[in-house]
Amino acid sequence: MMVRFEVTLDKITRKAFSRNPVLADKLGLTAKSIGRTTDHFLDTWMGKAGLIIIFFFIFVAIYARLFIEYDRFEMGIYDHLLDMSWEHPFGTDNMGRDVLTRAAEGTEPSLIVGFAAMGISMILGTLVGLASGYVGGWKDEVIMRFNDMFLSIPWLVLMIVLAAVLESRSLGTIIIVIGITGWSGTARIVRAQVLSLKERQFVERARAIGAGDGHIIMKHIFPNVVPLVFANAILTIAICILSEATLSFLRLGPSNVETWGKILSDAYQQSAALNGPYAFIIMPGLCIVFVVLGFTFMGYAMDEVLNPKLRQR
Repeated sequence: MMVRFEVTLDKITRKAFSRNPVLADKLGLTAKSIGRTTDHFLDTWMGKAGLIIIFFFIFVAIYARLFIEYDRFEMGIYDHLLDMSWEHPFGTDNMGRDVLTRAAEGTEPSLIVGFAAMGISMILGTLVGLASGYVGGWKDEVIMRFNDMFLSIPWLVLMIVLAAVLESRSLGTIIIVIGITGWSGTARIVRAQVLSLKERQFVERARAIGAGDGHIIMKHIFPNVVPLVFANAILTIAICILSEATLSFLRLGPSNVETWGKILSDAYQQSAALNGPYAFIIMPGLCIVFVVLGFTFMGYAMDEVLNPKLRQR
């Protein structure tokens, strides 16, 4: 029998705060709402498929070393550019390192880039969108023109320029580069939602009883923007992972850690796609494809959950 989170979370919350009935009712309603959203999400095949894929890669990122026999830093102890075999399921690279080991160890940095860069992008985009949409007038026009300037510049070109200008090739630097070049789309989405929300009756009532702008934004507007930001954040993770892979493929990615893009770049330099071993380029490519597919599935499933019109189709 399938567990329904709407009922389960409500019961757990009310039982945990049973000594305070008022707080229990308030938190119970919140937990019930979260559980209902979770149930709708898991009712979609894309939500289930996306969760399975992402949980698999998170498991690999955390526990990879428990199942990996080889050390990716051990160069030259195996034959170079070996094809697939029982000993090396995806062969070895041009330095004699096991490709499966490199791909497994590249999972954690790639996911870190995706989540961290997404966080920077969402924070910047949400703050700019909230400020622009709420203040309105000429300030809104100035902020949006600045935002349009970012949107008019191809994101890939902007990332390449910033990554090339910065001397550091650390993981943190690449996260910042990707994060600060991907906020403009979120800002425009949030602004559009804020323009609609600030004209609603509940906001007008709050303003009429003397609520300040900060209170209105934090208590009435921001909570209604969060679901939209959350759905957009899931899709942004996939874009950030692809961005890091692109920079690493161009030799502009982090040099202090292993990533899938770095493995792809090494495979391309050795012409693995033409001369083999083909698994050298297929393995990291499949990792990127599947993790991006997983986050895309989750993003579309969340969009379907948050948009009742899509659920009715």
